[in-house]
Formats: sequence, C-alpha cells, structure tokens
Amino acid sequence: MTRPLLLTGGRVIDPSTNTDAELDLLVVDERVMAVEQGISGPDDAVRISVEGLVVAPGLIDVHVHFREPGGEHKETIRTGAKAAAAGGFTTVWAMPNTDPPLDDPAAVGYVREEARRWARKGEGGARVSPVGAASKGLAGEQMTEIGGLVEAGAVAVTDDGYPIADPLLMRRLLEYTQRFDIPVLQHAEDMALTAAGVMNEGAVATELGLRGIPNVSEAAVVARDMFLAELTGGHVHIQHISTREAVGLIARGRERGVRITAEVTPHHIALTEEAVRGYRTEAKMNPPLRTEQDRLAIRQGLIDGVIGIIATDHAPHHYEEKEREFDDAPFGIVGLETALSVCVTELVSTGDLTLSQLIDRMSCAPARTMGIDGGTLQPGSPADIVVFDPDVKWSVDPGQFHSKSQNTPFVGKEVRGRVRWTIVAGEIRYEGEA
Repeated sequence: MTRPLLLTGGRVIDPSTNTDAELDLLVVDERVMAVEQGISGPDDAVRISVEGLVVAPGLIDVHVHFREPGGEHKETIRTGAKAAAAGGFTTVWAMPNTDPPLDDPAAVGYVREEARRWARKGEGGARVSPVGAASKGLAGEQMTEIGGLVEAGAVAVTDDGYPIADPLLMRRLLEYTQRFDIPVLQHAEDMALTAAGVMNEGAVATELGLRGIPNVSEAAVVARDMFLAELTGGHVHIQHISTREAVGLIARGRERGVRITAEVTPHHIALTEEAVRGYRTEAKMNPPLRTEQDRLAIRQGLIDGVIGIIATDHAPHHYEEKEREFDDAPFGIVGLETALSVCVTELVSTGDLTLSQLIDRMSCAPARTMGIDGGTLQPGSPADIVVFDPDVKWSVDPGQFHSKSQNTPFVGKEVRGRVRWTIVAGEIRYEGEA
C-alpha cells in the first residue's frame, strides 16, 4: 500500500470546486483525504513542499494513439503511458486503430490489462482506458459487438483514423450506445472531398504544389452528425476540430440542446498552414493545420465554451517514416509532453484563458463530459494530481521525450510551464527536474 502523501504550500487550482488558494493536500489510501490550510498529516506521510507551484486535478486526454498492438516501433502502451505522465496526464483514452484493431473484447482487454501490468510492476504511467472500434475491422460497414467491448473495458467507440462515413451506421451507433451511456467519437472527414489531399486547401498548398483538403470535408460530416444526434438523442463527440465552419455548427447544435461535444488540439490552437512551408512533414497532420482565420475561430470557440475539451491526438511515428517525401509521409504528431506547456504559452500567457479555465478544459471538462472518475480534488476522489510550475520557460527538445517517437513541429520552441510531479492513485508516476 502506498504511503500517505502530503503536498504543502502549493497553489491549489480546482475548477470543479471553484478553488484557487494556497493550501495543503493530503492523500491517504489512493484518495484525496483533505485540501485545506495547515494539515499536519500522519507521521509516516511522504512530505513534499510545493510552494510556488500549481497543484491541480490530473490532466485527462480523451484522444491518444499508442500503436500497440502492431506498431510497437512507434509507441507501446508502456512508453505512451509514461509520456502521458511526463506531460501531467493521469488518464488517457487509447484509440482503436491498432493492428489488429480494438474491435473485439480480447483486444480491448489486452490494452487495459497491459497498462495495469506495468503499474503493478512499479513502472506505470497514466491510466490507460481503451476505446473500442465502432465497426468491425474499422471498415465502416458492420457495427461491433458494443456490449462485449464495454464489458471488456471500452469507454467509448470510434473508427478514428477513419470517419464513420455511413449515415445509417452512425445513426445505429448513436441509438445503441445510449444503452451503455458512452459517446461515439467521430473523426469528421468526408473522404470523397478529401480525396488525396495532404494539407489545407488554399494559397499555401497551391504555392507548394500539394493537394489540399477543403474545410467542407470536416464541416459536412459535423453537420450530418449534429442532425443525427438530435434525431437519436445520442452523444456524438467531434474529435480534433480544425475549421471555423465546424465551430459554428457545434455552437448551433448546442443552442438546440443536441448532445454534441468537441475537442481541439494544442497544435491547431498554436499553428497554421504556414508551418508546412519547407515541406515540413512534422507539420503534416489530419485534420491539417488551417488558416489564421480558422485558428482564431477555434481558439474563440474554446474561450466561449463551444469547444469544451483540449486533447492531444498524440500520434507517434518513426523517424524514417516522417523522413519521406511530403505526399508519402504519414499524418500525425506527438503531443503528450508538450500539450500543457503549449497551452499555457498560447492561451494563458496571452490572457485568453486563466489557469483555472485551462485546467478545466484539460481535466475537469473531459471528466465531466465523458463520465470519467477524475478531474477533481474533492475529498474522497481518486488521488490523480498534477503539480507544475506555470512560469518556468524551456525549449522543446524531442531528444528528452519519454515517447518512443519525436515527430513534433515544436522543436526548439520556447514554451512556459512544466510538470514537476504527476501522481496517479496516490503514487508518484513522474518526477521532473526542479
């Protein structure tokens, strides 16, 4: 059993309880015992002074790719969970587009148990929750046995990596998942409109001679799924929003009472299509980086609460794969170890969000929206905690990542804010440099 843990003198920020004050926090038996001033704690407690640091509910990422099984040269469940903990995340949702995909109970159970196995060996990182495939083989034709996936540990369903293109299949998913109170996660992309596009459609793509992906490819699917969610009463969650049109559609849906939620990534908050210049494959992702107008629109959507969640879409790839010509290189970047710092730099330092609002969108809102047991420091809650310095500056060096892969467009970028400790179930899973 883990010894009691006492964090003293930190700035405790917990949006779930409207807390922002200098307090102590006591953890006993994997649970938060007390959050108040002047806690003495039991004699055998591990005591850590966190003066000058922020103590917050552990971050939650509902969109990561850990590649295992089948792509262990890019990332494993173990390395992905450790990278997540290094970024301040205590719970992550692993997508099903592995090889083979997570489309049966055995595959779902494997991901859940593999993360637990490393934790039992004292080498764990963040909690890893598997997301089941929505269709068998991710083929978009036949619905998986969702009841069996949920029983094996699936917390949602998606075909992420591919869109759920068939409207009838999406309707059935939205109807059936209500029995289990889980969301359908949608990679919103009309593949016929995307065609062979590799970056945002527009002037930069034309200059570079690259095929473009138009905004309507995303917006058309968001509009369809908004109406299907309204028809069925199901919960559709739109992944990695990138366009101003999609933000407007989600706002309309929420005004109508539709159960539609959305997430945005740190890279879409921080970057535009200009990052692709020089044919930089580390800036190739799907959905692609868009225009400045789109970037500002999704930031405003996040500020206004239309988009409630920040998620990384952590997508590791081996160096040699990203070194191919732009057309042939895979989509995706890693993001777990830079997410908090990029968001502090891009949103808090600019005055767009307060630290409390940022923590809400990276911790409390994901828990609240998806029904996750976390995102709070209320006494009795799981002791999933992040402690970070919001002011320290550092330069992104992929060579220091815990992830197996280093494909990031933020190489050398100076950012603000860095994780010092990540605590999962009362156990220190990551300790960074002072």
